[in-house]
Amino acid sequence: MSRRIGLLGGTFDPIHFGHLRSALEVGELLGLDEVRLVPSARPPHRSLPGASARQRLNMVRLAAEAGGNLVVDDRELLRDRPSYTVETLESLRAEIGDDVALFMIMGWDAFCGLPSWHRWESLLDLASLVVLQRPDYDLEVPEVLKDLLAARSVTDPGQSYASHGEIVCLAQTPLAISATHIRALLGEGRSPRFLLPDAVLNYIEINGLYQP
Repeated sequence: MSRRIGLLGGTFDPIHFGHLRSALEVGELLGLDEVRLVPSARPPHRSLPGASARQRLNMVRLAAEAGGNLVVDDRELLRDRPSYTVETLESLRAEIGDDVALFMIMGWDAFCGLPSWHRWESLLDLASLVVLQRPDYDLEVPEVLKDLLAARSVTDPGQSYASHGEIVCLAQTPLAISATHIRALLGEGRSPRFLLPDAVLNYIEINGLYQP
């Protein structure tokens, strides 16, 4: 069997246990050799992060030290322009070759918004999509994605060994944690402890991030 690599991107502003739990669960369920955490430098769909790219990268590195098969990938931070996922996948695919199975992990809300992404139709030419569904999701799937789900969904992800082109929908442990909430707590002078790794919280406090 070829190598299997997961890719979890995001602003990670800051990274928290919701991100890390998703990476762990997908890694176990799909038998991934590694899960790469990819901090986005300038996300085209979001407002500017509260922490700098370097600070967010440092926090992701601290979180990845928890162990397991987490790997930090800083390729998006090396671009001096917005981070487009399709270009990240093209870069990674050129590096690892065509035989490695590549799985891009995303939430249900991100999946429903795919038609607004840059060159989104090319994503499945480069990787398979792992869509994480929460029990409370209620977003309507656009018609174009309904057709895609019908054609590309895999019912038994444990038996999927394609290098790209499939869609795997997985239920995840419901953790009501968000970076927005963590930043709000810090902005109010309250503690977000137990929502993110202690090493990340210590970094935030030392550097005075997300303060009023």
